[in-house]
Amino acid sequence: MAVEAGLVRDRATLTGWVAHILDHGAGRGDALLFAMAYRAVEAGDEPAFLWALERADAMRASRETALESSAQGTAFLSTVAAAWPLPGLERWTALIDSEQRPPAHAVAVALCAALAGIPLPQALAGFLHAVAANLVSAGVRLVPLGQTDGQRALAALEPVAARCADRALTASLDDLGSAAPMVDWTSMTHETQYTRLFRS
Repeated sequence: MAVEAGLVRDRATLTGWVAHILDHGAGRGDALLFAMAYRAVEAGDEPAFLWALERADAMRASRETALESSAQGTAFLSTVAAAWPLPGLERWTALIDSEQRPPAHAVAVALCAALAGIPLPQALAGFLHAVAANLVSAGVRLVPLGQTDGQRALAALEPVAARCADRALTASLDDLGSAAPMVDWTSMTHETQYTRLFRS
């Protein structure tokens, strides 16, 4: 929808759009919840983990972005359990199942990163880089852009992802939230868009 509305039309506008998501939108919120979930798993704090699980599920502006996040989170946990079974994963997935709430992608990745012993700063930076790469990949196909422009956009977004990760590491619960109304509007409008290539 952002492409159809002319909000994303070239490398510069794609880079700005994704940067805004990381700085002010779902990327920002997911980064904070990632850090909270990671620390809860590291401390064995089930109530804190469930708090992050619930907030991550609820903090989506549209039905599609909620479905996207929960589908990715569920698939991520299933894949890790099948291919790289981590010690302690069954305990946390049983806790998730007991809530009958699918895990948001950020929470699922944070859980596995904590169990795998990947340090939080590196795990969070990697997660945010992947979020940016996923959005840029969609933009490359939709605008369309060449692969070189896609790589240039990713290079420009690397410091943005690092800044977002650094902020999330020192943030408090009071910092949780987002302010990306145009992103939310395009997401909600996309749900009834006539021609769509992606679910969200």
